[in-house]
Amino acid sequence: MKWFKRSVLYFAVFVSGLTSAVSQKVTITGHVLVDDGQMKKHHVPDNTGAVVWLEPNQSGARLWWTTDQQYTLAQRNHAFEPHLLVVPVGTRVQFPNQDPIFHNVFSMFQAKRFDLGLYEAGSSKAILFDKPGISYVFCNIHPEMGAVVIVLTAPYYAISRADGSVEIEHVPAGRYRLKVWAEGASDDTLDSLARDIVVTGDLNFEDIRIRVTPSVNLTHMNKFGHLYDPGRSSYGSHF
Repeated sequence: MKWFKRSVLYFAVFVSGLTSAVSQKVTITGHVLVDDGQMKKHHVPDNTGAVVWLEPNQSGARLWWTTDQQYTLAQRNHAFEPHLLVVPVGTRVQFPNQDPIFHNVFSMFQAKRFDLGLYEAGSSKAILFDKPGISYVFCNIHPEMGAVVIVLTAPYYAISRADGSVEIEHVPAGRYRLKVWAEGASDDTLDSLARDIVVTGDLNFEDIRIRVTPSVNLTHMNKFGHLYDPGRSSYGSHF
């Protein structure tokens, strides 16, 4: 009988240790350095706005999260606010038009393809982002308007500060695929920077350097795949 009690005790200790390891929440830190090829002497780079996230890749990992937060990408002053939006998969994002003119919000990217059509000031439309990925959002009337929606399966992400520092808190121990995004970086560049990591305790990853194209050189087509009409004054467009 003693051997049975001893076995039960050992098993309880084992399960307790396993549960503690699984439930452990740690912090992942590091730096993301954005290089636009225009570094000059005494120039202080701004590394704000890069996104680092972790995708669980162990069997049985929770690949989604829920939130009661309302997500909005407003059209205001001929711009999208905010410019960058990170949301959980399955989120319905509102696109209110808060300008005194018409807008036509669209995205032709694989993560979520949609075209909201023309809609007037004071009205709003919504899109369900039902799969993970990155969507670049534009207005078919105003080429200067652009935004990014990043849809993730797990809530383990951070947006870089001006010095490039990131901090992802409350990460359970486990195996993850670390991914990054920065505006102006090519898909090949971003794919090459992804890496597998094993989280067993607080971890600081090596600096991630991302080469990007300067924003002044970035262009995009309208929803028909054509260049915007250079003769149209976008700030005076009402249709």
